[in-house]
Amino acid sequence: MILLHELGHYLFARLFKVGIKEFAVGMGPKILSGVSKKTGIRYSLRLLPIGGFVTMLGEDEVSDSPDALCNKPVLQRIVICAAGSAFNIITGVVLVFAVIMLSPALGSNVIAEFTENAVSCDYGLVAGDRVVAIGSDRTPTLRNIVYEIGHLGDEAADITVIRDGERKVLEDVRFGQEENDGVSFGVMDFKVKTEEKNILTVIKHSFYTSVLTVKMIWESLIDLITGRYGFDALSGPVGVTTTVGNAAKQGIDSLLYLSSVLAMNLGVFNLLPIPALDGGRLFFQLVELIFRKSIPQRLEGMVHFAGIVLLMILMLIVTYQDIIKLITGRL
Repeated sequence: MILLHELGHYLFARLFKVGIKEFAVGMGPKILSGVSKKTGIRYSLRLLPIGGFVTMLGEDEVSDSPDALCNKPVLQRIVICAAGSAFNIITGVVLVFAVIMLSPALGSNVIAEFTENAVSCDYGLVAGDRVVAIGSDRTPTLRNIVYEIGHLGDEAADITVIRDGERKVLEDVRFGQEENDGVSFGVMDFKVKTEEKNILTVIKHSFYTSVLTVKMIWESLIDLITGRYGFDALSGPVGVTTTVGNAAKQGIDSLLYLSSVLAMNLGVFNLLPIPALDGGRLFFQLVELIFRKSIPQRLEGMVHFAGIVLLMILMLIVTYQDIIKLITGRL
């Protein structure tokens, strides 16, 4: 996923004729390396199979070359910087489409029946209701319903349904709850009808699932900041590798969906205005675009360097945490 991110930067840098010093696959010491006679770009394969990177001329230093990134118009620099995250998000959407195509059935938002010991039916929900919103959030598919109910935790919510052609709002509806690592999640206590699978419904479910995935990532970040999830909810390379392995055992559809979440997560996370990330660079570029004055490159470089150091420290802590979880069987 990181390599796809860097491929986005590489392709748009080439498009805008930005000088590229190196395109590397992997990290760490070089194993194989060669320079293209046509472009002068060094292509290298590195020891650690973790992502890769693109080094552009004038990216973190001052250069007089017209091909240097620092000398390109600010709009071109914004596009190049955002291209990596865009590639990740687009890849995630393509993978979601594949998941929906492989799904044996598409869950609608119409209640078919309630499960044993259901709670929500005591608050006015009945079979045949089309659940169109939970709180202020629309629920056009089963995946939306499952997520919104889960995110409620132990809280009640107003449920908007279509019943006999009329729109009704059921106030303060509650669902069952379950706890996972000390966090309460709502549990959907009814089954839904399936939708006919055709090109239109596949496109519909792919669109809403993609939007929901980005929303889920964004709200997870907010929940982490606000304290709903603890610091131990973060996962590094070890935790991600273990999760991917478990998903692979469950089937290709689970693996594809997890891959789509990882791709979109990388895209969204990199757009956050954090130093050293694309979002941090975009922040400086947007300041330049608005105020028509660039931030001194030396100052920007220092800020990004500090961001890299902090991110590396965070990665080490999270990786150590993942290893402890692996040893103790909690991962």
